[in-house]
Amino acid sequence: MKILSKNQIEKYAEVLVWALKTVRPSFKKYDTILIRCDLQGLELGEVLHRILIEQKYNVIFRTLFTPTLEKDFYQYSDEQQRKFISAGEKEFYENLNGNVYINAPASLTNLKDIDPKRIGEVAISRKFLRDITKRREEQRLFGWTLCTYPTEQLAKQAKLSIDEYSKQIVKACFLDEKDPVKKWKEIYKNSREIKKWINSLHIDTFRIESASMDLEIKFGDKRRFLGVSGHNIPSFELFTSPDCRYTKGIYFSNLPSFRSGNYAEGVRLEFKAGKVIKVTAKQGEDFTRKILNTDKGAGKVGEFSLTDIRFSKIDKFMADTLFDENHGGRYGNCHIAVGDSYSETYSGDVSKLNEKMKEKLGYNSSAIHWDLVNTEDKKVTAKLNNGKIITIYEKGVFKN
Repeated sequence: MKILSKNQIEKYAEVLVWALKTVRPSFKKYDTILIRCDLQGLELGEVLHRILIEQKYNVIFRTLFTPTLEKDFYQYSDEQQRKFISAGEKEFYENLNGNVYINAPASLTNLKDIDPKRIGEVAISRKFLRDITKRREEQRLFGWTLCTYPTEQLAKQAKLSIDEYSKQIVKACFLDEKDPVKKWKEIYKNSREIKKWINSLHIDTFRIESASMDLEIKFGDKRRFLGVSGHNIPSFELFTSPDCRYTKGIYFSNLPSFRSGNYAEGVRLEFKAGKVIKVTAKQGEDFTRKILNTDKGAGKVGEFSLTDIRFSKIDKFMADTLFDENHGGRYGNCHIAVGDSYSETYSGDVSKLNEKMKEKLGYNSSAIHWDLVNTEDKKVTAKLNNGKIITIYEKGVFKN
């Protein structure tokens, strides 16, 4: 059964190329671009590969582990194998200019019986590779984007038919439009007005209030909001990486989350002085605790994000973080990510931002980055540096 039509796949690939070039406008001929693709997303990967080759880029194509390969690796490997990095991998990432990831999982629960510590060991051992690409991105030498291709497994876990699931993707990415790229350019332009407004407010702290949570987050010095930049298709969220040292209060994720083959639902986190001090969850509580103990930064906030319903048409749980963190629906969403922060939210010259400066500014560092989404009716207020308190987000809409 064909999940997306040939025309929709072509449009999807064109949107991904737009996204990649929007993230990094300085791409030039014969730059090296990596496509990482799950097997079930191969149709989209092949079309994207063709387009990039036609545009004279050097394209490296890697298919990812099947669920069986992935589980066997984590189940039967020893610690030395889990920390193994193949020869040349460091040099490869030091010369990479672009990366597109096509997420099309055949299973979301294949690792449910694997000790999260084993998964954490791999993440920690490979973090230096992510740090290389992050540094190259800060120097404008690298850009990335990602997307999701509909699969039966995703639809099943979201409790939708594959047709319903595919239609959500088509709607969210504007693949039913005559010219999806034109539509994305409109969203990009409109989101810039909101970012310009919120970045001009001189905010000290945010307070997020709903029926289930009351959380205070410190914006931090030299910060800005980003979003709808080409990173992620779809992407409607506007986000920042706050000062991780001062988060306090209660955060609640009412949308479930799949991570590392595990399912977590109803995650409630209590923060004090920047750190998670109490964890409860309706399901997956033990897993959540272990993930938050991956390393020193895993229990701190690396991202704070809001999505406006005027942009996002996603109105169903998708069992996929990319779509769930961009949920529109009735009230939009906010999400925090525990773990690693985004240094590009620095308002100064990112290329001059070093590790000592990041630490001084309160940017979090971790091998994990886990988005936890809340879609409740909420009010977000901002306390400005002059002491004034204003409402910046309510009923799913920014109040600019």
